[in-house]
Parts: sequence; structure tokens; C-alpha cells
Amino acid sequence: MVDIKFAYWIPNVSGGLVVSKIPQRTDWTYEYNAQLAQTAEEVGFEYALAQARFIASYGAEYQLEALTTVSALAPVTKKLKLIAAVHPGLWHPGVVAKIGASIDFLSNGRFALNVVSGWFKDEFTIYGEPWLDHDERYRRSEEFIRVLKGMWTEDEFHFKGDFYRINGGWVKPKPITQPHPEIFQGGNSKAARRMAGRVSDWYFMNGNTIEGVRSQIEEVSALASLEGRKIKFGLNSFIIVRDTEAEAHEVLRDIIAQADVEAVKGFGEAVKQAGASTREHQGMWANSNFEDLVQYNDGFRSGLIGTADQVADKIRQFYEVGVDLILGGFLHYSDDLPAFGKTVIPIVRELEANRRKVDELVVV
Repeated sequence: MVDIKFAYWIPNVSGGLVVSKIPQRTDWTYEYNAQLAQTAEEVGFEYALAQARFIASYGAEYQLEALTTVSALAPVTKKLKLIAAVHPGLWHPGVVAKIGASIDFLSNGRFALNVVSGWFKDEFTIYGEPWLDHDERYRRSEEFIRVLKGMWTEDEFHFKGDFYRINGGWVKPKPITQPHPEIFQGGNSKAARRMAGRVSDWYFMNGNTIEGVRSQIEEVSALASLEGRKIKFGLNSFIIVRDTEAEAHEVLRDIIAQADVEAVKGFGEAVKQAGASTREHQGMWANSNFEDLVQYNDGFRSGLIGTADQVADKIRQFYEVGVDLILGGFLHYSDDLPAFGKTVIPIVRELEANRRKVDELVVV
């Protein structure tokens, strides 16, 4: 098996990665993010994800747009693969195909895309764009991805869908990444899982338990298999590593104790339809409580909270049930991200090496 990969949430919006009034040593500015990206790739991170926000939400008053952010980080980094989040409905896939191919070309193959079907209705209505029903948003996203792949791989692409029409579209230069830049998506609903099985390269999961993650991976892998495909899996986690387990959990308690109650409740109201509006009443945040929503992608639920050894062992457990990438958020990016790279990642790599040795002995 390929070693597990590590990614981090780029803090390209203000307010950090928790909806809390607790002080955070992080910043949303370009200068800060450029330095952070350079540090991240030096200490072992392979991917970085820029989130997409267009209006203030849960404290994110200032936002650097995701595609712009990764294009600006590309020339100041050397190895990091840069993932930009985009919303179908706010972007046209042909335009994103051109932008993405350009970033991939200029970065020597280090561009990837996270296609976000959308949960925040206000971001669409402020621009006068229609807010589609839940499953329709995923149908549109699937067409969006099919257009991207066609534009990136075919010399002259034609497409006639319910949402998009492409009449002999083409992109030159083509992306360097072959067959095309990696495409990520998230979503816990049945519609999201079916879409992932059909078209996406990576499926991002909200924070969850080992068993919850195993179940998702088994279901989406089976759906992909029906299409003759394989898919990789990323897991969102809010990571707190301290010298003792007690210290780490004390930090968690402080984050929750200082939660911005109004902002958390507002976020909860905005997203509650994400799961409830599906036919199966299953989706993002459908089972999230107040504490889960303080880290807005259920990052606490993954349980990467404790000493370096404890967190590394938990990552090993996720890896063994099929997680290919850990997407981490941190309280104090300035300190916690480099510390994670210098302490936890080496332990994980050692655990992986030891596992390979055992597997080789078994085979012999």
C-alpha cells in the first residue's frame, strides 16, 4: 500500500478553523500563507486545501478566493500539491478547466480541485443564482466534473447535459498532470456517495470514528467498483498534539468553552438542511451536535487529540481501514502545524515501515 498522505486546510479565511473566541496564532493573509506553505512542505505535508467562501459566515469576515490563492502559492512552493475549492453554479466548468490547466502548467503539475456542491444558500442568492434542491446540486456537480475531465483530456470536447453545454471546447496548454488534475469532492449523503463512485478521484469525509469511516469507505468503494473505478479517501481532522493527553483534551475543552455560540448556532441553522433535505435524511452534519459544529467539518470526531504517539497510532488505525489522506486543521497554525510535521509524521512513517517489514516476512 502507498503511504498515507498529509494535507492541511489553508487558513485563507479569517477566524481560523474553529468557531470559537479562543485566541489563535494564525492569520488569513497571503504573506502568512506563503510562509506557512513553505514550512508545510518542508515538514512533510504533500497537499494543501484552500476553502471557498464568498460572504462572511461563522466569523469568516475576510476571505482570499481559493483559485487565486493556490495560483499565488504555486511560485513560492516546490512540492506541495495545491487544491482549490470551487462551487458549480458560481463557476462555469469550462472556465475552471482553463484556469486549472493554466495553474497546473505553471506549477509543473501541482494543481488539484475540490468540487463543492454547496451548503450555504446565501452565497448563491446574493449573486442571483438559483438554489437547487440537494440532489440536483450533486447532479450539477457530476456534470461539472465530466466537463472538466473532457476539456482536460480531449482535443475537441462536446457535451450536452441538463446544466452545461460544450460545443467543441478545448484547452491549450493541457494540464501537465496526467490524465488530468486530481478531483476531490465531499458530502455524506447518498447522492454525494453515488457521485463520488461515478466521477471523483478522491472522496473527502467529515470527521468520524474508525467504524464510521470504515463504513463510508466500504460503501463508496463498492459504488466505484460498480463503475469499474477505484477511489481514494481523505478524512477531515482537527489535530491537537500536546506533551500529555490531559493537556491536549484541556485545549479541546477550552475551544468549546469559548465557542462563539451565536455563530455556531447560525452555522448549524445554515447547514441543517444539508442532510435533512435528502430523501434518506442522511448527509453532511445530519448527526452533528453543538460541539461537533465548533469545528465546522466535524474535525473533533476523528479523535486526533493527545500525545504525538497517540495521534500517530490513531492515524495508523484510520490508514488500516482505508484512509489515504489526513486533512488537518490546527488551533495555532504557527506552532502546531510545524510541530505535527516534526513529531507525528515521522512516527507515522516509522509505523508504516515496520508494517511493511512484517508484511514482507509474512509473504516470505
